[in-house]
Amino acid sequence: MLKRRTDLALEAHELRSEGAALPGVECRETQAEGFPLTTVRVADREGAQALGKPEGVYHTLDLTALERREEGAFPRAVAALADLLSPLLPREGDVLVVGLGNRAITPDAIGPLAADKTLVTRHLIGMAPEHFGSFRPVAALAAGVLGTTGVESGEIVKAVSEKIGTKAVIAVDALAARRVERLCATVQVCDTGIAPGSGVGNHRFALDRDSLGVPVIAVGVPTVVDGATLAADLLEETGRQADPEALAGAPGATLMVTPRDIDQRVADLAKVIGYGITLALQPKLDLAGLEMLVE
Repeated sequence: MLKRRTDLALEAHELRSEGAALPGVECRETQAEGFPLTTVRVADREGAQALGKPEGVYHTLDLTALERREEGAFPRAVAALADLLSPLLPREGDVLVVGLGNRAITPDAIGPLAADKTLVTRHLIGMAPEHFGSFRPVAALAAGVLGTTGVESGEIVKAVSEKIGTKAVIAVDALAARRVERLCATVQVCDTGIAPGSGVGNHRFALDRDSLGVPVIAVGVPTVVDGATLAADLLEETGRQADPEALAGAPGATLMVTPRDIDQRVADLAKVIGYGITLALQPKLDLAGLEMLVE
């Protein structure tokens, strides 16, 4: 049987609810800085089983306006993301920002590129306290992938987090979506952590409170859609019934599809995420000041 693959709680809710309410799951649509925002809240174990997602809060921010290059979309997107992250973070203590994924593969590079755009301050606070003494200590890490390092990224993150005594971890990773229109056009923020590689069916060491001992906030961007999932949805849009067994066994079922302008889209969203994380952690900064420090 064909299972439509998605890492987005919003899409999981669409697939499983079929217009009806799911027990223990609340879905609410609002606005954030003018962008559509959908919040899915999984309240209990019954809700987690119904949705197939851990208990927690999942925000999905629709940044289609940024993709269209609408005027003022970038600063609004940064502000919206910062506002979503701020309530999920502890008020004090060191924070480790982790860019998950392989920077050599563009659809998987969103994490490392976002880490590059995050203002790191942990080393500067002691070196130049007159300039950075009021900043929150932030470290960033691009952990790489098992195939190139020989070490699970989760093991690296756990070791670094314990060594520097972080109070929270923000993990940024690429995800898989069900709908093509959501590729590189949405950002999911959740407080449940993340399993690196899950978007392409390659589950690794999970990064969450249980494994790291501190809150783990996950920021994800869907950059690929599963070939079989895409084919099934396209068939249904034309009024034809998809054959699950035929699609699951087709050669294209193993493909991952990504936009042809993926380079620019990933670069744009990595900057939004890196800046949004920084403004959430350093609320005294504004966008103009941040650009002077990072660029």
